[in-house]
Amino acid sequence: MNNKNINLIQQISSHSIPDGFIKVTDNPLQVLSSEQKVALNRKGNELFNNGKIIEASRLFITTGYSDGLTRVGDFFMKKKEELKALKYYVLAKNKAKCSPIYEKLAKTISVLVKTE
Repeated sequence: MNNKNINLIQQISSHSIPDGFIKVTDNPLQVLSSEQKVALNRKGNELFNNGKIIEASRLFITTGYSDGLTRVGDFFMKKKEELKALKYYVLAKNKAKCSPIYEKLAKTISVLVKTE
């Protein structure tokens, strides 16, 4: 990995995101070259595998790496944090993973509306 890619990773990793907030965007950062995206995704995978999920997610969001975003969503699903998981599934454009959560939310809202 060259110095330019290392600096980019450090810049992205240093941005703090408040708990519970994830920037949701359909478009990954367009100024990244293919080489930079590969380097960031590799670093993100390394961070994820070392248990640094939030740091990894920042890199995956930056590159739009749907497999990485889906794995982050799966991580939160295992922790029973479905809304956090949904945010990552939406970013990954993973409709198959979003649908069951949407259905559960719709049922919950339906029950709440009926009880009022």
